[in-house]
Amino acid sequence: MPTLEHNALVEMFREHPELAPRLLATLLHVEVPPHAAVAVVESSLDQLIPVEFRADLVLELRDESDALVLAIVLEVQRDVDPDKKYSWPTYVTVVRARKRCGTVVLVVAPDAGVAAWAAETIDLGLGRGNVEPLVLGPAVVPEITDPADAEKETELAVLSAVAHGNGPSGLTVVQAALAGLGRLDQAHAMVYFQLIWNGLREPMRQALEAMVMERQIEGEATFPPFVQKLVDRGKLEGMREGRLEGKRDTLLRLLARAGIGLTEDESARIQACTDVATLDRWIENVLGAKTATEVLS
Repeated sequence: MPTLEHNALVEMFREHPELAPRLLATLLHVEVPPHAAVAVVESSLDQLIPVEFRADLVLELRDESDALVLAIVLEVQRDVDPDKKYSWPTYVTVVRARKRCGTVVLVVAPDAGVAAWAAETIDLGLGRGNVEPLVLGPAVVPEITDPADAEKETELAVLSAVAHGNGPSGLTVVQAALAGLGRLDQAHAMVYFQLIWNGLREPMRQALEAMVMERQIEGEATFPPFVQKLVDRGKLEGMREGRLEGKRDTLLRLLARAGIGLTEDESARIQACTDVATLDRWIENVLGAKTATEVLS
């Protein structure tokens, strides 16, 4: 049964059909025929291919005269499946025969091992013919680490997070993708976030939770609400209070070293402060100050 991750990737290309030919050209360096429109036509596949050979999506590229110039059979592949080496050639030959245009298979494979397997040339027999799937995997999907780039290319940023989220730059890649989700409506953003989250291994999930928690403690809630819900509220309050207590202790030690005394009211004011930025400002004020009034200004 298709998973949420599988369906989310398929829907990405269904809702943005122009993404497939653009990535073919920019990432896989395929010479895509000039075209004026891209359309999803998977409904016609029912008459083309038997139920046991059902592709995820079929896209048609048409030129300005409405002539078909290319068909793209898109497959999302998250695991190795030997049967695909028999079904993919079927997609190509049947779609090509019925539509009378060039046809390619484009496989979206976020896992590096699956991508390498999917990219293997399929020998149709005795070396007399073959099918070469085009594969969007970690080797060709770039690591998008700039939030500005992610906002411009949100779908590519999501693919980047899925492909590279567990790598050395994973947290930066995921953070950029989450920033890009801010331009989407909440329904799509939540689906894409779940897609990214489900692909993360536990160490990276913990790192993401810690980063979200850090932002909330610092009062920099830059993530969508459904991302912030990752954080355990009790744990967050504990960490926030620990951070505040550390700031208060630092301030009191600096005041003592500077020989600046505190009244009961001033001491109570420091203990009651729950704003990290304010405590940081007071700590900076100690340098050169001679009275508590100057520090707490």
